[in-house]
Amino acid sequence: MSGRPPLGLLARFTSAEQIVAAAKLVAAQDYRAVDAFSPFPLPELSEALRASAAGVKWCVLIGALVGALGGYLMQWYTAVHAYAFDVGGRPLHSWPAFIIVTFELAVLGGALAGFFGMLALNGLPRLNHPVFAANGFQLASRNQFFLLIESRDRKFDPKRTRELLDSLGAAEIVEVESE
Repeated sequence: MSGRPPLGLLARFTSAEQIVAAAKLVAAQDYRAVDAFSPFPLPELSEALRASAAGVKWCVLIGALVGALGGYLMQWYTAVHAYAFDVGGRPLHSWPAFIIVTFELAVLGGALAGFFGMLALNGLPRLNHPVFAANGFQLASRNQFFLLIESRDRKFDPKRTRELLDSLGAAEIVEVESE
């Protein structure tokens, strides 16, 4: 093992019911830096780990507002200042004509911000993770379930966390080295 502190402890479970129960108990113990790996989607696992999409919602809202404001200001500047052209005495700033492009740029800005915000909040693109090198982790894509408690968690204590994972019925507990 290198001189760096470990990334955390990785516990292997043999059934979906075990890992969901373990995730609920770990969350009840107020651990926050927890991740789970499963060979198939488990919605109850996301709920147990308190996974939230709140950050993505804010990214979409801010992106939509920036897109709408940028689209409206672009049209206003062009029609009123840069290329002011009087047609039949109509006002230069006619906001109803600007609504369609404003709406479309709001949708575009929200979609792009949501996509890139989701990538950033998930820490992607990440082609390699230290947990991939853990002993037996290749079974996460076949038939085993893994729960990782990271050492950056404020409640993490190597001994007590290992005892907690052992009491939850983990088949194996491995210390994951950091990058």
